[in-house]
Amino acid sequence: MADEPLPQVADVEHLTDVLRRSGMLGNGRVVGVQVESSRPQLVSRVICLRLSYDRAVDAPSSLILKVGIAKRHDDVWETGRREVEFYTRLAPMMSVHLVPRCFDAAFYTDTKAWHLLLEDLTDTHAVVTQWPLPPSTGECKRMLRALARFHATWWDDRRLGASAGAWPNDNALAEVLRKFAKFYESFADRLGDLLSPQRREIYERFMDSAPGHLARFVTRRNLSIIHGDAHAWNYLMPRDGGDDVRLFDWDNWRIGFVANDLAYMMATHWYPERRHRFERPLLDYYHEALVATGVRGYGREALDEDYRLAVVWQLMTPVWQAAMDIPPWVWWGHLERIMLAIDDLGCRSLIR
Repeated sequence: MADEPLPQVADVEHLTDVLRRSGMLGNGRVVGVQVESSRPQLVSRVICLRLSYDRAVDAPSSLILKVGIAKRHDDVWETGRREVEFYTRLAPMMSVHLVPRCFDAAFYTDTKAWHLLLEDLTDTHAVVTQWPLPPSTGECKRMLRALARFHATWWDDRRLGASAGAWPNDNALAEVLRKFAKFYESFADRLGDLLSPQRREIYERFMDSAPGHLARFVTRRNLSIIHGDAHAWNYLMPRDGGDDVRLFDWDNWRIGFVANDLAYMMATHWYPERRHRFERPLLDYYHEALVATGVRGYGREALDEDYRLAVVWQLMTPVWQAAMDIPPWVWWGHLERIMLAIDDLGCRSLIR
């Protein structure tokens, strides 16, 4: 990997400036950068940089550089923009350490190029299981404690809609539904008879009923910042078994109701046997963790109602993913599991 060309943002002058501004370099300077590893992801590339210094004592020996890839679908999702916004605007306002430290972040509107320069937690943290194997129940609880702490940090916060995100309004939500209807048409044509008439009816009923679901946002109560992609492999778990859990991949964050993150983690990724065993106990556990952080006025039944609604809205997930050219081995399983969860949880009553 040492011979791989370095991205421009990884030159020694830029890294020296970034680390000095962060207070980690003092009068030292970066004198060498080497690509230790480079891994393509679905919509980005993650590069581990090994650094060498002149006159540096406590500076990090390595950093993680995350950059966009050339293949983009900006009509579906402007990849990278939201994640850069999260690290430059929201993360600095948080008093709890639930995300990797970001040293530098930029999104360039003219080229749509972007990058993040993050702390390297490889020595202390790891993803606990290889996709698609689910984590153990104990690991799920540690993840949900961290997620509850994050949600509680922004719960009905006065900064929501001001310095932290934008409130979903009728026009914005209507535009989301318009785009979704367009992408669903292509999705259904692509699948042909792989999408049964019964499932097509579910999608049609969902699109007809979706505007009525938007009333959930009108009161602007019991809302928070949600991750939007909170599957189990977007958690970095401490190797020592502690609670210093970090969430990463923040490109889909937004103001929303927290059950969206829970439904995506469980209903979208778990088959019925596992959900039947652990879904309700883990929802209980999450709610207890949320209350323990000081959240009040959001009962367990309210979480159940939101969770069922969130499962219905997960119908959008495979359609968006297919529109972004994410491979079918990702979204086909999501489609199957979401349909099963809708039936298991009696969610058809929500789309009549």
